[in-house]
Amino acid sequence: MPDQTITPELLLRGYAAGIFPMAQGRDDPEIHWIDPRRRGILPLDGFHISRSLRRTILTCGWTVTIDTAFAETLQGCADRPETWINAPIFALYTDLHTAGFAHSLEVWEGQTLVGGVYGVTLGAAFFGESMFSRRTDASKLALAYAVHRLRAGGFSLFDTQFLTPHLASLGGVEITRFDYRRRLSTALERSARFAPEGYCPSPSDVAGPSTGAGSAGVTQRSTQTS
Repeated sequence: MPDQTITPELLLRGYAAGIFPMAQGRDDPEIHWIDPRRRGILPLDGFHISRSLRRTILTCGWTVTIDTAFAETLQGCADRPETWINAPIFALYTDLHTAGFAHSLEVWEGQTLVGGVYGVTLGAAFFGESMFSRRTDASKLALAYAVHRLRAGGFSLFDTQFLTPHLASLGGVEITRFDYRRRLSTALERSARFAPEGYCPSPSDVAGPSTGAGSAGVTQRSTQTS
């Protein structure tokens, strides 16, 4: 049901209870709580890196950062013909980012933002909200770096809310509401860090074993944020 009085604090309680907010469109002033019967997740130990994505990671020359362009990443995710990101949601997640609960991972081609993903962290759970791509495989590369980061930081749950064909191709699966809440409860009892101390992966780290050397890999720049 719609709720126009959602605050950042209430938003976090909603995530902890297993629900999340969406608007019906960018011009819809209302926010609705969503509690799907089946939930999409991206298993952190089952992310699939195809041969073409591995090649992109190793040779693209893009730069990956975190928390350096949160608003721009959110805007990139909303920049499509139809979006559930309305003005209240934009403001709420910007406030969550300021409070240290919402994070972005950005992909840059020179000074141009070409892809990214953002989400919310609670305990050892990462609630992936949205991603965007302005270059082939940019969003897939963002997810590959995000999964690697979450594993290094001690996360146990990557919630994608729904399962799309795009996410399924990367190893995403769908689970029941009961199973999701069981995993969520376990994750909330643990601690994790989105920016673990000293974390600075190479492209070959993210691409996985037996990938060979890339001639122009991704440069990793991180803003250390808990």
